[in-house]
Amino acid sequence: MKQIALIALIGLMSLNAHGQTMKKALNAEERRVILGKGTEAPFTGQYYKTKEKGTYVCRQCGAPLYRSDDKFDSGCGWPSFDDEIPGAVKRLPDADGRRTEIVCAQCGGHLGHVFEGEGFTPKNTRHCVNSVSMEFVPADEAKTARTDTAIFAGGCFWGVEHLMQQAPGVLTVESGYTGGRTAHPTYEQVCSHTTGHAEAVRVTFDPSKTDYETLARLFFEIHDPTQADGQGPDIGDQYRSEVFYNSPEQKAAAEKLIARLKAKGYRVVTKVTPATAFWPAEPYHQDYYERKGSQPYCHRRVKRFE
Repeated sequence: MKQIALIALIGLMSLNAHGQTMKKALNAEERRVILGKGTEAPFTGQYYKTKEKGTYVCRQCGAPLYRSDDKFDSGCGWPSFDDEIPGAVKRLPDADGRRTEIVCAQCGGHLGHVFEGEGFTPKNTRHCVNSVSMEFVPADEAKTARTDTAIFAGGCFWGVEHLMQQAPGVLTVESGYTGGRTAHPTYEQVCSHTTGHAEAVRVTFDPSKTDYETLARLFFEIHDPTQADGQGPDIGDQYRSEVFYNSPEQKAAAEKLIARLKAKGYRVVTKVTPATAFWPAEPYHQDYYERKGSQPYCHRRVKRFE
């Protein structure tokens, strides 16, 4: 599978001749925390009280992780954020069997843990991050490359994720749930048909290398947009075909492609809906086919626009 990389802050992340991320040398304490999944002592970290505007990046690879606007003081003794830069952080079951670990999606370096339901902010999420896992770039020095996101639902998110990850210009693809009414839904709840959510993917891409319409075209070719409430053998409203747009431009692009398909005789049932909250799926759903070393059973590309 091709490497999936985040766009880093200019000058902070470099690539070698093969396009692979260069990891910086770490000192003993950084290795203990970032590689050994350790924890720095509370109230001692460099960024515990930092309030300046800027971006927090991975100390090991330089990938952007958090924006200062999402930082808050939880009183826990470590830097706290109620949101991450889309696609920057990966959630994993912690070895203790109770908590959820967070790591840099680019290099896998340990960041800390994420907690939900504590009520500190309206987002009800706390990323508890070790200062030693990050570097801070002030706003006047940050020159971030622009990224954009797209959200698609087209059957089991495993297959859509796998095929979207292979598209040029795609940085990350995250499986999750959206379009319903239940906050923080679980897979079991979504499968019970009581939440209104669809299995979906959130695609983060580099607009200098691809565009939304290209990705939407791919979406319409890797699933059957004429099948209602299902995809292949997977039947249920959570497997519906739906585009969740983030802007009027995305809405127009999706509707244009649907019109083209209908003109070709396809009875498209895909809904085009404003994007709402996207809830990441459980860690065991992420990168499913890559981890299993297999191929999608109900998704394949069919050229429909030529």
